[in-house]
Amino acid sequence: MTTQNDTPVEAFKRSTTATVRAMSRRAEVQVGFSSDPPGLSGQRVRVPLPARDLNPVEVAKLRGAADAVALRLRYHDATVHAHRMPLGDAARQAYDAMEQARCEALGSRDMAGVAHNLEAALDDRYTRQGFDRFEDRGQVPLSEALRLMAREAMTGAPPPPAAAHAVDLWRPWIEERLGKDMKGLANYAGDQEAYAKTVRRLLADLDMEVGQEADQEEEEDQQTQSSEDEESPQHGQTRGQDEDQSDSESMASSEMQDSSEAGDSAEEGAGEEGDMEMGEGEGAEEPAGPGQPWRNDANRRNEPDPNAYKAFTTQYDEVVDAADLCDPAELERLRHLLDQQLQHLQGVISKLANRLQRRLMAKQQRSWNFDLEEGILDAARLARVVANPVLPLSFKKEKEMDFRDTVVSLLIDNSGSMRGRPISIAAMSADILARTLERCAVKVEVLGFTTRAWKGGQAREAWVAAGKPAHPGRLNDLRHIVYKAADMPWRRARKNLGLMLREGILKENIDGEALQWAHNRLLGRPEQRRILMVISDGAPVDDSTLSVNAGNYLERHLRQTIEQIETRSPVELVAIGIGHDVTRYYRRAVTIVDAEQLGGTMMNKLAELFDEDDRRGGRRGWR
Repeated sequence: MTTQNDTPVEAFKRSTTATVRAMSRRAEVQVGFSSDPPGLSGQRVRVPLPARDLNPVEVAKLRGAADAVALRLRYHDATVHAHRMPLGDAARQAYDAMEQARCEALGSRDMAGVAHNLEAALDDRYTRQGFDRFEDRGQVPLSEALRLMAREAMTGAPPPPAAAHAVDLWRPWIEERLGKDMKGLANYAGDQEAYAKTVRRLLADLDMEVGQEADQEEEEDQQTQSSEDEESPQHGQTRGQDEDQSDSESMASSEMQDSSEAGDSAEEGAGEEGDMEMGEGEGAEEPAGPGQPWRNDANRRNEPDPNAYKAFTTQYDEVVDAADLCDPAELERLRHLLDQQLQHLQGVISKLANRLQRRLMAKQQRSWNFDLEEGILDAARLARVVANPVLPLSFKKEKEMDFRDTVVSLLIDNSGSMRGRPISIAAMSADILARTLERCAVKVEVLGFTTRAWKGGQAREAWVAAGKPAHPGRLNDLRHIVYKAADMPWRRARKNLGLMLREGILKENIDGEALQWAHNRLLGRPEQRRILMVISDGAPVDDSTLSVNAGNYLERHLRQTIEQIETRSPVELVAIGIGHDVTRYYRRAVTIVDAEQLGGTMMNKLAELFDEDDRRGGRRGWR
């Protein structure tokens, strides 16, 4: 209820909260307003802060963001969504995006005002992400193109102006593979189960890794169970024969046991008589040695664990400098493209970088202790001694600085899911951070990790040629990229960071081995303090490896590697997740929702590390 003391902004917040609750049909929903991107966590809704002047354009954007979250609450069933979730990382992103399009389409078809608000919010979102400046299909996330094409199929509304050209870059490729199937989504918009099945089929037609349907798995289980039931009579006869045989064997063994017990008792009786007849000083001349306890050698085999992480072959892995993957002219063009995309963000990140620089430089200022009995003669106090020779000489010593010799390594995920805005901002943030820390005498290296091929490569071909042995381990060719070495000046490495925008570089991600590689590079550095910062947007994914190993094969290795570094290594490890909760992997981590938060988060996390007091005591060395 609006009161006379409410400002227009407060009244608008109150009405927006009531609208979200009414549209979602959930009176218990809590609505918060913040500068962070809109989002949903349980029953808590986060929407942008309204502007003070409440101009119509900004109001429409804010209402659109609130309407999108409210429609998700109203029409989305998390259980059905999870039941049909695809297997591959790229397929999951597209699946989530198309589900959001379904929820928004249902609201747009029933309420014209909601459709207008959603259009304004989407156009603003894609403008901020630079979709209107994209000229290459590889810069546009496929999931966003599918979302807008699904929205168009269900509502008839074209993509927002900021994203129209970006969608057209993907449209011929998608329509060539799907034909008119996308238009059929409108028939299933009101049935999430049927819609999810249709989306999975469309993603499979686009050669995405969707995995097996849960219904198919249940049918296969039922068929397997029925086949086992059909064979049960034969198994019953065999079981009966086995039981008869086991009964006869047990009878024979019991007879042998009775006879052995009788023999043992006879031996015990003889032993007792011997003891009774034995006099003092008689008996064995040497004491008996200690008995050897029985050992189950079957549990102590010196055999490798088949589930332990390994690579089928490392012959095709490579560690390569960024300049070797691209000619100089192409690097120059990519760097220019990177600068164009992020001109409006560079000022914000630069301010944060300058703030970090001031904090670091303050730690490196020299200071002195005066009036000491030994040290360097304090010339400023000599006049006092000359005037009064009775006074002793005064000495001074320079204080030791708390700031230690430091190197920072940035390990950036170069997987396909980072394509577009996330990788662009990661490259620019790394560029500004390297420039800033170099001014403060802190060395920085920038590394990237990906694979040389999709779905295997030469490693998988070698495995197939070897007859597809079981438990092959990692089946892809690693590509670890050095964008900037720690000893390389920033001006020489500046162009290399543009390589992240090149089409075809970003493929799959095997985080565990990349973390080991970056960590081992830091261990060889002479600096006293070594910091490793990981920037990633998801769990490790490699379809070729996971198709022939356990589903958590790569994730388990990542957890083991992190645990070793965090508990045994002098390297300080920190992680930043882009739209992915990395706190379940790393002890010191932060998750950001929008890639545009990356620059500020990097600066803040480094500032926190440098503000910490030196660790008391040593940490155990890497073993």
